[in-house]
Amino acid sequence: MRPIIAIVGRPNVGKSTLFNRLAGRRLAIVHDEPGVTRDRHYADTHLQGREVTIIDTGGFDPDTDDPMGQGIARHVESAIEEADVILCVLDGQGAPTQADLAAVKLLRHSSKPVVYTGNRADNQRLEHEAVDLHRLGIDPLVFISALHGRNMARLESELVRRLPPIAGEDENAEDESVPRVALIGRPNAGKSSLLNHLSGTERSLVDERPGTTRDPIDVRISYQGQDYLVVDTAGIRRKSRVGRGGVEAASVIRAIRTIDRAHIVILMCDTALGMAEQDQRLLGLCAERSRAIVVGMNKLDLLNREERKQQLDEAKTKLHFAPWAPVVGLSAKSGQGVSDLMRSVKQAHREFHKRISTGQLNEFFAQVLERHPPPTHGGRAPRLNYITQAGSAPPLFVAMTNAPDNIKTSYQRFVLNQIRQSFGFESVPLKLVFRAKRRRE
Repeated sequence: MRPIIAIVGRPNVGKSTLFNRLAGRRLAIVHDEPGVTRDRHYADTHLQGREVTIIDTGGFDPDTDDPMGQGIARHVESAIEEADVILCVLDGQGAPTQADLAAVKLLRHSSKPVVYTGNRADNQRLEHEAVDLHRLGIDPLVFISALHGRNMARLESELVRRLPPIAGEDENAEDESVPRVALIGRPNAGKSSLLNHLSGTERSLVDERPGTTRDPIDVRISYQGQDYLVVDTAGIRRKSRVGRGGVEAASVIRAIRTIDRAHIVILMCDTALGMAEQDQRLLGLCAERSRAIVVGMNKLDLLNREERKQQLDEAKTKLHFAPWAPVVGLSAKSGQGVSDLMRSVKQAHREFHKRISTGQLNEFFAQVLERHPPPTHGGRAPRLNYITQAGSAPPLFVAMTNAPDNIKTSYQRFVLNQIRQSFGFESVPLKLVFRAKRRRE
């Protein structure tokens, strides 16, 4: 699971600029790309080899009378609660304000590790002149320029040093045997109803009003002789419909974090309303995080036979970018289709952990190269030597070549489609990396 770093601070100290610098993407906050994390001021990135999720929060001003500002303050407090490390941004060119002092006081009472940074310190002279920041007695205090990239390596080192340690294989071995299933979807899609049906009890509150579930609920169940750990999550709405206040924003943080913990994600959709754009975004988010995915089209009992077929066909069409994700119709309320859904979940768990031997892969690869070798690019014909599966859960394949930069994306997709045709991997996003083969000395 990716550790979370929350960026906090008062308005206009450069938090968003720093967020974009750490994310490695210009204006990452406002880009409307698939994946709900970027829409909600989230970004997955690498800091010195560690995968992390960074959160940009609104300007923190706890003394404001503005309802919007008060909502932002609650959101910041929720982000602090959920984060593994806090990055507090101060203005390196001015004296700390009352909002700065309130933020520092709040963080001193938090049990979370904190890294303080004085932004806009474009040179060493400004560092020495920031006497008022030094007087706060905060440590570590790293002076940076997010705009120009000054001292970013040192800041990243301080952040990585405070991240929780990477869990060892022995710590996770027991959990791997039990499929971990996350129920994700828009509000009122039937996630809690499905959990209650699977557990046989009312473990999660069900209400027609959206937003009933706030905290992820872990339930250990046994279904048809197989144990599962199922996690119900809060409904995730579009960014424009999510308030800046604390409760729903915190629920979204927890729901997204639950995806990282899961082996399989059941994306619950409301069949009566049809496949929405937000459903597609959520599936894209799960695929980016390399989780196995099963799409559950719920509330099938509200439609007649012709309408059911139409909605299921439409869902498959809208999910054309992930044709490997099975779409299963069901009614969580009546139990219709639930057994089909759980069969797909069980199969997805097997596919998520599947391993193909190098011998089998290279026998397959030789046939693929004979039929369709990689096209010439830049006047050079790439030569592919061999392919191996470097990892499972999620599946990762590595192909060795003399010219990795000359392999086109279209050929990468072709090879992945051939792997699926030969070895399955239904429900699972696959990753293929081309690496340069080292010459013998």
